[in-house]
Amino acid sequence: MDVENGQFLSESLRKFGRVFDALFINVIKVGEETGTLADNLVYLASELKKKQIMRSKIRSALIYPIVILFATLGVSGILVFFVLPRLLPVFQSLRVDLPLPTRILVAVTAFLLNYGAWLLGGLVVLFIVWYFFLLRISAIRYINHRLILATPLIGSLSRMANIADFTRTLGLLLKSGSRIVEAILITSESVTNVVYKKALREAAETVRRGNPFDQYLTKHENLFYPTVTRMIEVGNLTGTLESNLFYLAEFYESEIDESTKNLTTIMEPLLLLVMGAIVGFVAISIITPIYQITQSIGR
Repeated sequence: MDVENGQFLSESLRKFGRVFDALFINVIKVGEETGTLADNLVYLASELKKKQIMRSKIRSALIYPIVILFATLGVSGILVFFVLPRLLPVFQSLRVDLPLPTRILVAVTAFLLNYGAWLLGGLVVLFIVWYFFLLRISAIRYINHRLILATPLIGSLSRMANIADFTRTLGLLLKSGSRIVEAILITSESVTNVVYKKALREAAETVRRGNPFDQYLTKHENLFYPTVTRMIEVGNLTGTLESNLFYLAEFYESEIDESTKNLTTIMEPLLLLVMGAIVGFVAISIITPIYQITQSIGR
């Protein structure tokens, strides 16, 4: 209805900010102003699809560890909460000296049976406070995202994902006709990591004052790899900034794809070892007293 009444499509979509983000609206706005709306919509659909594929790859890489974690907790929980409580009275009635692993498991089980509900409730409350309250505080979100970037393996993956996101978005905005300062500011809103949001806002201010974009990036090589800085510098000098940004996005997306495969390959045996160690500890803690009892009866 708004468009039929003569309103621009971008202004109509701005009313639905929760559905259409700043990137989507501004690409359409530039297309309306320059007469390239059809082309911009094609670019937008293509780039958004590529970004979605990249995020799906990252999510799928995390599915396997989560499945292994829940499987480990499930098997251990069955042994601890269903098998051990039935055997414990037998051990106590025979007055057998329980081995150390069994005593540790009994103590842990007793604690969880007596205080498990309180512990679970406390963890739920802590998660709710952290997720819905503390993470809404800018300083805490910034520290949290800094910690993610500093975490081994995950930090590198997060850095590459943010760089791929930033370069693809900036390239799309420049290709659609946006001005560099406006494009960097919009890009800062599209990235998910608060550290990169802050850095890109500062970069936009640097460019607004007349300094080269790559000059700011050079001072923050902990966030932007030297390859990114050099490619953007060359793009500024040769007028190929858009194509260089798309090249960087493709490069780091392929790196993410390779890293997620390697991460899964590395984590698979490690997780299996951890799962085996936990289940083995629980099984040994239960089987060892039974073996001692059978030995004492045999004598």
